[in-house]
Amino acid sequence: MTVFAPDSLELNRKLPLWYQVSQSLRTSILGRPQGSPSRLPTEEQLAEHYGVSVLTMRQALKELEDEGLISRHRRRGTFIEPPAQRGAPVRLFGSLDSIVAQQSGEHSTLLDDAPTAVPVPAEVAEHFPGVAEVVRFRRLRRDRPDGEPVNWVENLIHPEVADRIDPSALEHWPMTRVLRDIAGVRVRRIDNTAQARLADPTTARLLDVPLLSPILHITGVEYDEGERVVDVALMHYRGDRFSFAVTVRATPDEAMGGAGADDGGGGTTGR
Repeated sequence: MTVFAPDSLELNRKLPLWYQVSQSLRTSILGRPQGSPSRLPTEEQLAEHYGVSVLTMRQALKELEDEGLISRHRRRGTFIEPPAQRGAPVRLFGSLDSIVAQQSGEHSTLLDDAPTAVPVPAEVAEHFPGVAEVVRFRRLRRDRPDGEPVNWVENLIHPEVADRIDPSALEHWPMTRVLRDIAGVRVRRIDNTAQARLADPTTARLLDVPLLSPILHITGVEYDEGERVVDVALMHYRGDRFSFAVTVRATPDEAMGGAGADDGGGGTTGR
């Protein structure tokens, strides 16, 4: 039987290990894709995965069991409870030009000396069918050169597109503009999904926030004219420095109380 694969975790020895493990596993469970396996690995396998003792793992699992996210059955295993499926995500849509313009006032710093080929992460595998590796670009953004970090973003690019990207352009332009104006990608649409998460060690260090503090995590999926995903952007925003403003406009029929009208909305993210 296939088991659920939780995200990895870099442990901070200054905080209780069981608490870090329970919060990381909780985030993995609530953010898992639709159709993911409901059975968890064994205590021993999870302890090895997180690099903790079985006793620490058992304490972390008890926390999630008390919360009602999992149930544990002797000789059968540990299972994610059906109510633990995440709710409907907040989806934000806007014009391509508005997304390109969003980052105009931000200052980006490249986090890697060069783009890196990495295995497709499990959380985005559905967007890259048949692709074994993607090319990763990572940046840290500030609202001014000497300002506090605002967000950091990890772009996972289809390998057929990545070799046409000039990394230095990402210090000045958002990835969407680089794809469109440098790589020659005819961008058709971008779907953005937002959810609350807890800062992992990498995010806490880059954004200068406490470990496990709330952050806003946005996944942006960018499609070309052939409906192929060319970029998945994983964006991490400080919870104390960012908020969304979304405008919903009514069509004439909706304004008059009519039915069957389409939704309209506006929202942007700096990719």
